[in-house]
Amino acid sequence: MNGNNMIVIETPRLNIRKYTEEDTAALFAILSDPITMAFWPAPFSSRQTEEWIERNIQSYITQGFGRWAVELKDTGRLIGDAGIMKSELNGSVENDLGYIIHSNYWRQGYAYEAAKSILSYALQELGLARICINMPADHAASEGVAIKLGLNKETEYRNRRNRDILTCLYSTF
Repeated sequence: MNGNNMIVIETPRLNIRKYTEEDTAALFAILSDPITMAFWPAPFSSRQTEEWIERNIQSYITQGFGRWAVELKDTGRLIGDAGIMKSELNGSVENDLGYIIHSNYWRQGYAYEAAKSILSYALQELGLARICINMPADHAASEGVAIKLGLNKETEYRNRRNRDILTCLYSTF
């Protein structure tokens, strides 16, 4: 750990750490990529990336958790974003476990590795009783992560925050 870049979770291949404002350019390269963000309403603008980081830094203070930077342990390269946010999902405020891995790093197990460690951290360290994951119904890779984590499909709903698309909601119970 070094100051503001405090590592929250270490996995065999990843460091998952708190964001700092210095992460803006590297995170923007991920969140502005149209392939990476294909399942989101739209790729992020530079300002949206800044707001994302600011909102998560504030969440660390108020909630004790948020979304974090996902770095390759061997190089320190930022490859994604993962963590827990309080989000409205299907009309209820939930502990929403989310992950965004840059498309250059898809199909290498990084989303699962990050999500598995964050789920364990949320349940054991944070003491959160219920964790949810949501994804567009046609996002098979993300749905596969939720299933592999042992979450159960709770429902499908139209997500008004994401183009009113059919969305799957998985939960720990």
